[in-house]
Amino acid sequence: MTTPHLRNYIGGQWIESESGEVFDDLDPATGKVIATATKSGKADVERAVEAAQRARDAWRLYPAPKRGEILYRAGEIMLQRKEQLAREMTSEMGKVLAEARGDIQEGIDMTYYTAGEGRRQFGDVVPAELPNKWAMSMRHPLGVVAAITPWNFPFAIPTWKIMPALVLGNAVVFKPASYTPMLAVRLVEILEEAGLPKGVLNLVLGPGGALGDALVTHPGVDLVSFTGSSDVGAHISEIAGRLLKRVSCELGGKNAIVVLDDADVDLSLEGIVWSAFGTSGQRCTAASRVITHRGVAKDLVDKLVARTKKLRMGHGLEATTDVGPVVSKDAQEKIQSYIPIAEREGATVAAGGQIPTAGALANGFFHEPTVLIDVKPNMRVAQEEIFGPVTAVIEVRDLDEAIKVLNSTKYGLSCSVYTKNVNNAFRFMRDAETGLVYVNAGTIGAEIQLPFGGMKSTGNGHREAGRAALDVYSEWKSIYVDYSGKLQRAQMDEPSTAS
Repeated sequence: MTTPHLRNYIGGQWIESESGEVFDDLDPATGKVIATATKSGKADVERAVEAAQRARDAWRLYPAPKRGEILYRAGEIMLQRKEQLAREMTSEMGKVLAEARGDIQEGIDMTYYTAGEGRRQFGDVVPAELPNKWAMSMRHPLGVVAAITPWNFPFAIPTWKIMPALVLGNAVVFKPASYTPMLAVRLVEILEEAGLPKGVLNLVLGPGGALGDALVTHPGVDLVSFTGSSDVGAHISEIAGRLLKRVSCELGGKNAIVVLDDADVDLSLEGIVWSAFGTSGQRCTAASRVITHRGVAKDLVDKLVARTKKLRMGHGLEATTDVGPVVSKDAQEKIQSYIPIAEREGATVAAGGQIPTAGALANGFFHEPTVLIDVKPNMRVAQEEIFGPVTAVIEVRDLDEAIKVLNSTKYGLSCSVYTKNVNNAFRFMRDAETGLVYVNAGTIGAEIQLPFGGMKSTGNGHREAGRAALDVYSEWKSIYVDYSGKLQRAQMDEPSTAS
């Protein structure tokens, strides 16, 4: 069987990179090559941005409802290919098949939702302060958007960026993570088939670093939309900020599930297991901390350890698999490096903590689901984003201490509280310093019709999804029409009349 080869998409053509270099696309569960991909460089960025610049004016003038219709057709194609796309995703980045289907469905939902904005994109008509004057605001596209996306949601997150950008009349240069080029190609193929004009969407494949910097600093790029680590987000913000570019960053998290003494412990257990170990902990919203009231801590920890030890690792396409691999050898080694750090600081490994070395699991990039106990709020494992199947249990005296511990990290993306007390729930919702708050649910599961993003170092204040996403990919234009037939000076006192 011939190994698939993935190419760039520039100006409506599938082409190789200027250098002709390639890189391998691996199945993280087996370490085997499932595809090769062209490796882009600065010259390819130049071609992609130029193609986007050529296409942007015609696309800006293309009626917004018609832009929405193209997105709607793309959603229909996604729905038809959902199973195929999900299977390719599992093979490419490792998440179990049920989760991969959810990733594709989120992309479908976002595409349908955004298609509707082709007939909305509401502005405002407001009263003017002067007679015979009309005042309104409307949206205007930015121009060329660079969409730089991560590997953990290789279909959903690109739709969060690309669909709002397109429906608002922007052209896009799409640079996906190098771990997941196949899903990026599939998304572009779908939009091409749906009738997107040539040059409106362009794809450059390859690792970040120099390629990402070339895209971020290109003078023809008007907005950089990035999802990834806080370190890379800070770097992008620095080099783009020198050029006064608009930057939207959705970055890391150190999310917590709080379990109070009046909680349904069994229900909270379900939320913890799903939030901590779903996608092998490789979600920006993963529950890497469990903050539990001392009154229920022993019961909760005993049950959590027992459940964690029963989780089955394996290839995500196998029906018996609960937890798939992490995305790469580097990710596996980074996760493992935190275990001795935790132990040196006084934490105890209650479950997991190892890299499997026997059988088929040894061929892939697996890490055991891990529960750390005896964790204090200031330990590194309670402060730093591990991005793997590791959760740290921290005991507290009451709700006030729980909220203090929750807010004690530099991140502020997602949190949840388990309680039967409505007063506790509302205090928690008010005081949690996170962009997402759940009550009696885990920390994962955001829906596309509400804003997604976080506070503090989790981002730079922008939001994705929902109506808020439209503000990222458009400018506000205020318009005044004076039909009085004379000069009227706003905010100026009328001159007094001489007697």
